[in-house]
This record gives sequence, structure tokens and C-alpha cells, in this order.
Amino acid sequence: MTIDIRILRDELPGQITGLAREAWQEGHFHITRLVDDWSAGDIRFAREGERLLGAFMDEALVGIGGMIVEPSVPAAMRMRRFYVRPEMRGRGVGHMLALALLEHARRFSSFVTVRAGNDGAAKFWESLGFQPVGQDGYSHVLELHGLGRNGLGSDDKVR
Repeated sequence: MTIDIRILRDELPGQITGLAREAWQEGHFHITRLVDDWSAGDIRFAREGERLLGAFMDEALVGIGGMIVEPSVPAAMRMRRFYVRPEMRGRGVGHMLALALLEHARRFSSFVTVRAGNDGAAKFWESLGFQPVGQDGYSHVLELHGLGRNGLGSDDKVR
């Protein structure tokens, strides 16, 4: 299994509607909000430090995740709109997306926040070193000091 992590810049992949539908069926509405916000021009992951990544397997979109400037904490970044298709969970796709985003964030911030929507998500973020905090609209925080030296991914692999 080869996963290709790609930067999404000018447009969302056409397969995003299927991903949004799948997330909706699981009770997750944040991918639909991503599509709506993108269409309205409200969030394009275009400010300095922001990034949206797609994970593809054989040209099929299997996951997505973004990083924005944290609205409630100056000088922080926030993971947003993170979702991996159910059949791809447990195969490292989420870790690949998260690590690529964290490596990118290191250049712009000293910590990253995330709002874990359920226990499974909380366990995922904690497996990456995020600590539970539950404040200011986010549930977990990760300090980024030294992450590059500890083996996080490199943008050299992201196109």
C-alpha cells in the first residue's frame, strides 16, 4: 500500500463529496463544513503557515487534514478538518497526514491545538504526543520543540 500525501491549494479534489458523505454517515459534519467553507471562500488554508493535505491511494482520496492559525491562541496552529475513511484507519494514513502537518507547523509555531470530537480521536492525538487540556475550544495541545529531530515527516515527500 502506497499513500501519497499531497498539498491541496487551488481546488478541492472532486472525490471530496464522497468523503464528506461518508463522514456525514458516521455523524461527522466537519468535512461537509470544509466543502461549504471552501466554496464560500471563508477558509482556504492560505494564510501563512496554513496547509491542507490530502492522502491518496491509487488516486483515490482516502483522508484529509488541515492546519490553520489558531483563532483563540496567538502564535499557535490548529489541526482542522481531519478525517480518514473507515476502511483506511489503522493503516497509518492518519499518522502520515498528522506528521506531515506537524512538521510543516514547526516552522510557524511552537505548539498545535486540536479538538478531538470523540474518545477514538482523543486516543489518536494522544498517540502523537498531544496532551489533554480542554480549554479555549480545543481539547489537546502539542508543544513542537525538537520534533524534527525526533523523526517526524518531511515536506520533501509532500507535493
